[in-house]
Amino acid sequence: MGQGGEFRRVRSSDGDLGVAVARAQQGDEAAFAVAYQIVQPSLLGYLRGLVGGEAEDVASDAWLEIARDLGRFRGDGAGFRGWTATIARHRALDHLRRQKVRPRASELGQDLFDLPAAQSTDGQALESLGTRYALELLSTLPRDQAEAVLLRVVVGLDGPAAGRVLGKRPGAVRTAAHRGLKRLARRLDAEGVTEDGPGTLGESG
Repeated sequence: MGQGGEFRRVRSSDGDLGVAVARAQQGDEAAFAVAYQIVQPSLLGYLRGLVGGEAEDVASDAWLEIARDLGRFRGDGAGFRGWTATIARHRALDHLRRQKVRPRASELGQDLFDLPAAQSTDGQALESLGTRYALELLSTLPRDQAEAVLLRVVVGLDGPAAGRVLGKRPGAVRTAAHRGLKRLARRLDAEGVTEDGPGTLGESG
């Protein structure tokens, strides 16, 4: 992507995002562009897990809705991530209904691994999956586990926020992400891809 260092800097704190969103709500177009630059990479990675190669088109539709309804948003930077993920997921599901296919965790693309790791063992786990083989492994997870991993690790949502996006209890999302990461870790450990044992993965709140 060429801007990995920049994204690592801005994602280190949701405070920057919250400030940008607040200013954007006051009509500052440059601030909206900043919010877009912060959120778009992880949002696109999430959508690639749902709709594959159609992710950019779905993201464009989502951002049109985000821009239209921005004045209705109430919350901080972390809340904005969850809100945009919810909108993007709805647009993805609409797209999949039109295509008459089910959501899948596949074709995640290198974009996902250009993102900074979350500040957790989850993030460290997924960061170690930077191979095409690992991408294939992620695509074989059950849908609920794959989407939970994407929301927790790629989008950077905590359990409650991810639960709101999926319409599930936070504990169920944490469990799904934990199981997905453990399954990936076991497979990678068996192949000698990572030295981390599955017991250390997916245990953060």
